[in-house]
Amino acid sequence: MTPDLTLYDLAGADETLRFSPHCWKTHMALAHKGLTAQTVPWRFTEKEKIEFSGQKLVPVLVHDQHVVSDSWRIACYLEDTFPERPSLFGGDGGRAVSLFANSWADTTLVPVLARLLLPAIHGLIHEQDKDYFRASREKRFGPIEDLPSGYAEQIQALRAALLPLRHTLGKQPFLSGAQHGYADYAVFGMFMWARCTSTLELLEPDDLVYAWRERLLDAFDGLARRAPAVWG
Repeated sequence: MTPDLTLYDLAGADETLRFSPHCWKTHMALAHKGLTAQTVPWRFTEKEKIEFSGQKLVPVLVHDQHVVSDSWRIACYLEDTFPERPSLFGGDGGRAVSLFANSWADTTLVPVLARLLLPAIHGLIHEQDKDYFRASREKRFGPIEDLPSGYAEQIQALRAALLPLRHTLGKQPFLSGAQHGYADYAVFGMFMWARCTSTLELLEPDDLVYAWRERLLDAFDGLARRAPAVWG
């Protein structure tokens, strides 16, 4: 029997545009497990819509009577609840390494990418979200209109930050080894954040990370490549 799953997923003004890096981690994890979820579009100011989860952020996964928030906790829930399906981690050691990859992406890549993507995202979100988005992001990053002046420097900073990923991909096709797993999805979600919202060229075509990204765009019959996106 197919499990009854519902995923609350961040959407733009166009509700088919789903751009959250953390929600994309969950989309890829579900596909890896061979699971599908009914998705519910959610916007930044619709806090009451997910109040039942006890917090204010997506992704939120609902499975029967279980409510799980946070992409990492969702991945662990899927792994533990559906052990008969393909493993996201490949054992306890893989789970530990995946947690590192997830933490590295969140702490190293998010701040750099945010400075590159926030102006474009502000133009793509629903009008009801724009004041909240501006106020909350400008507290951390300064005026949104000032960010484009630093794009060249930020792109170089991003490429430099990817060095550990690049070195790993010189020895194996995926972070998880011969096949992609959650360690890959934790980082790939960041690139879907960019692909869905911006036309900036973040990687050179001869970069090993570029080829890795292409492989993941094609995974699961092109799930990520088919998703509505600004970047083609």
